[in-house]
Amino acid sequence: MDEMLLLTRILLVGFICALLVSSGLTCGPGRGIGKRRHPKKLTPLAYKQFIPNVAEKTLGASGRYEGKITRNSERFKELTPNYNPDIIFKDEENTGADRLMTQRCKDKLNALAISVMNQWPGVKLRVTEGWDEDGHHSEESLHYEGRAVDITTSDRDRSKYGMLARLAVEAGFDWVYYESKAHIHCSVKAENSVAAKSGGCFPGSATVHLEQGGTKLVKDLSPGDRVLAADAEGRLLYSDFLAFLDREDGSHRLFYVIETRQPRARLLLTAAHLLFVAPQHNQSQEGTPSSQALFASRVRPGQRVYVLGEGGRQLLPAAVHSVSLQEEASGAYAPLTAQGTILINRVLASCYAVIEEHSWAHWAFAPFRLLQGMLTALCPSGGGAPVGAPATPGIHWYSRLLYRIGSWVLDSDSLHPLGMVVPSS
Repeated sequence: MDEMLLLTRILLVGFICALLVSSGLTCGPGRGIGKRRHPKKLTPLAYKQFIPNVAEKTLGASGRYEGKITRNSERFKELTPNYNPDIIFKDEENTGADRLMTQRCKDKLNALAISVMNQWPGVKLRVTEGWDEDGHHSEESLHYEGRAVDITTSDRDRSKYGMLARLAVEAGFDWVYYESKAHIHCSVKAENSVAAKSGGCFPGSATVHLEQGGTKLVKDLSPGDRVLAADAEGRLLYSDFLAFLDREDGSHRLFYVIETRQPRARLLLTAAHLLFVAPQHNQSQEGTPSSQALFASRVRPGQRVYVLGEGGRQLLPAAVHSVSLQEEASGAYAPLTAQGTILINRVLASCYAVIEEHSWAHWAFAPFRLLQGMLTALCPSGGGAPVGAPATPGIHWYSRLLYRIGSWVLDSDSLHPLGMVVPSS
């Protein structure tokens, strides 16, 4: 069985590579072979503009404040000095404090330094404020955690600052603010924050409908189960459960809570997970031919999602009454069905996350579904488990592979910033 697993993975990776090469030779998206990517047009930020357009210490930006770090605290080891010669540190305190920052902040700052030199030859990035140990900033400032920097250019040409802010966004800072005529403020998520690890999942307390009747907790699904889903036209059907693309038993996650009243439903899912939303002008009461898959973090009250109607025979568009956040410790699970859709707590959702294109994601999993079916046919007693359900918690190896490929093929803004945490190799 181990030899079959190895052979299956080799064939699967080979199939993916063949598909990518063939798509590169056509008009598909991404860095196709023989195609030149046009440079992205950069627009400077306006004075007082911030990106993303939410408060700094919220889930969609740099996340919550986690406490001040002092030289005597246990968390001081989280800070690392930055001695990049391409960055000028003001260090007016002469303590080296401005050079201290989290590893994530350091990585983004170093990337920005390269962009600055490319944008303006002869000009360097300048840091005026980094980690603050003296209490010079407002209460709960991320400067106290080494997660924020204030920056300018070395020539202090204020006409460049709008573009400098845009370059900081492109470098990957989690929140960028054209805060002052004299500097740009940038910050990042905490290394161990809930926000940085939200993934694309449902809580273990969520339920699915089974073909043989009744419901089952999503965390208890196993290969061979057939669960309620819907096709591209919104017709209800039962689809095979194939695998967990992510499974974290008992973990703490921050979930978006989507609630409707007519019909009444309540769904919890993470920020990067896709949820089908009906267009406002569509007055149809059944089917989803015109639906759009949106990240959960983009769903707003007033939009309509698809909920199982009374009697369980059709999907009905239901207006979202409220959207809130809730932290749960019941684990996080991302079930994959052969159809690519699933009804969770009676609400229709995609099985996919990270990229806001359900059809692309479903296409990318076609090799997985094909070989899963082949293995099931060859080894019916195995239930398809060699490719499907991993024996250990965590992100499925196929999802990791696709994420790495997607990070290379797609622009960074095509992937949800909270989509997946893949350890550095």
